[in-house]
Amino acid sequence: MSKKFLIVGLGNIGAEYVNTRHNIGFKVLDFLAKKESLDFQTVKLGALAEYKFKGRTFLLLKPNTYMNLSGKAVKYWMDQVNIPLENILVITDDLNLSFGTIRIKGKGSDGGHNGLKNINLVLNTQNYTRFRFGISDQFKKGQQVDYVLGEWDEQEKAALPERLEISTEIIKSFGTAGLNNTMNSFNGK
Repeated sequence: MSKKFLIVGLGNIGAEYVNTRHNIGFKVLDFLAKKESLDFQTVKLGALAEYKFKGRTFLLLKPNTYMNLSGKAVKYWMDQVNIPLENILVITDDLNLSFGTIRIKGKGSDGGHNGLKNINLVLNTQNYTRFRFGISDQFKKGQQVDYVLGEWDEQEKAALPERLEISTEIIKSFGTAGLNNTMNSFNGK
């Protein structure tokens, strides 16, 4: 069994996107990196940090391809460091879950998410683990893009640190306890 894991946080590069709901994948990885004093290095197709925990190596990847082309970075780094599909965790926002709700699944559809859609296309499979972070769907008809690319409201900002803390525990659990134990421990939390 490989002890290397590729943890991909989905988001868009650029200062204007830093605090947007769509960038929760980047935010989770940035939170873990800050907590563990890790530095991201600019690499081909993204920014990468290495985190070692309990004999495992977690490569934290923030693709710089923009959301809609995330698959290119995922495939490149999977191949580059020889990481099997079952050791990939993709962190993404989800409109269908209420704010802060966590859902981890070993496979599934893209759920209308363009980042996942592209990863499915490039990897030619839906059989990789995704960690969906709920951002809720509190927007008026036709306002979806503005909502996901909008910044967190004050209530969400106040609740984020605790949700981000749990998110870092999920990453560690995925690599040490495995997918099923992680789903049992964290889904719905």
